[in-house]
Amino acid sequence: MEDKSTERFGEGYLEERKLVPRWPAPWPQIVNTLFLLVVFYITWWIFQDPRGLMRMYTPYVGYMYTRWILIVLIWQVYLFYYWPFKRSQLDNWHPLVKATVMTFITWVVLMVLIKGVFEGLLGNLSMAYFNPAQLIKLPGVTEFFAIEYAALACLMFAAIASWLSPSWPVAMEMAPWQDLKQPVLGITVLICTMFIATIVYLCTMHSHMGILYYPWQYFSSIAPPYWEKFANTVSGNFHVAWIMCCTIVVWLTESIWERYPFRIIKHDWTRRIVSFFGIIAIAWAFFFGLYFAQELWWGPAIRGTRRLFAPDWRWLHVGEMMVFFLLPALFLTFYCRNWPTKYSMPVNWLIRTLIAIIGGIAVYWIYYNISPLTLGTQKGYSHPQQFPMIPTIWLINLMLINHWFMDNWPGWKKVKESETT
Repeated sequence: MEDKSTERFGEGYLEERKLVPRWPAPWPQIVNTLFLLVVFYITWWIFQDPRGLMRMYTPYVGYMYTRWILIVLIWQVYLFYYWPFKRSQLDNWHPLVKATVMTFITWVVLMVLIKGVFEGLLGNLSMAYFNPAQLIKLPGVTEFFAIEYAALACLMFAAIASWLSPSWPVAMEMAPWQDLKQPVLGITVLICTMFIATIVYLCTMHSHMGILYYPWQYFSSIAPPYWEKFANTVSGNFHVAWIMCCTIVVWLTESIWERYPFRIIKHDWTRRIVSFFGIIAIAWAFFFGLYFAQELWWGPAIRGTRRLFAPDWRWLHVGEMMVFFLLPALFLTFYCRNWPTKYSMPVNWLIRTLIAIIGGIAVYWIYYNISPLTLGTQKGYSHPQQFPMIPTIWLINLMLINHWFMDNWPGWKKVKESETT
């Protein structure tokens, strides 16, 4: 009989599980793609679509929930290693059972965060803009804008958390607490990353929230914000862009890059520090490169204009383009075993990166041509109701649930090591 006292939680589960395709390629990839698209469209219609049932694509309310779902999923797997579930449960439960139970926990944590921490605690006792009920008391703020502004504040904090939450396990390797047991390890890293996220939020996003109202909140935030002259805008989209680039580069590092080239550094703390700040450096290269690419394509940004030529939208669009690159990168890792693998690591790294970029461009073109009809979004690149990060991250959330909770079901099955030999 198995000794339950020595049974461990899900540490190492993702690395140790054995997934084999049910059918020869490309059928598992096709089946899972169709499965994901069906689930995506059903859930999008129920929760997000402006023509659907709940119509959370307002857009900020739906955006905020989408981003926080991503963060809670990261916490469950990368920070807490599936705690409180035992390894035997992860090994033996059916993928649909695991997905149902763990997604329900995601929802519970999500509601505690948004309704309890942000709206209840911070919105009532600290910063009124986290709570729509407090904002609506202000003169000139309608109910719609109160809800949108509160969702925007939660969303901006989420943007930072979605970068730092995976950064600690990927770049810092959970150090210096890597030897702690769960749930102490997860709680410790969570507190650390949220503390840093709070500081980053106050230095980047708080001033943006302070200038949403008239008159500007001079005594509670820097107005105009310090980045105005450099970014040619007072909008916090400048920070959303580079933070989003950092988030995507973390995932690229963990997925198609397999932590290369940082992993070749042998000294532990040198590797961790170089990884953390190296990811930021690569992200800033994407950040400026994609902004410059827009100037080459559409012409220089002009402050005071709207839509396509507005600097604030240009910065936001940098982040949107980065998310398009992540979709094919994750598909390559989750469903194609990080193809190719037969060459040297630098060659593999380069080919996968090119696939992600070309695939991202293809997804970009497809999205803007079909999203108004299929997703209920507005036509055009820069319409105020057009936020491609919402459906793309929604799809990424489903991919993570499928890969992390469902073991790539239905195209793959998990087998014991003895059955593969």
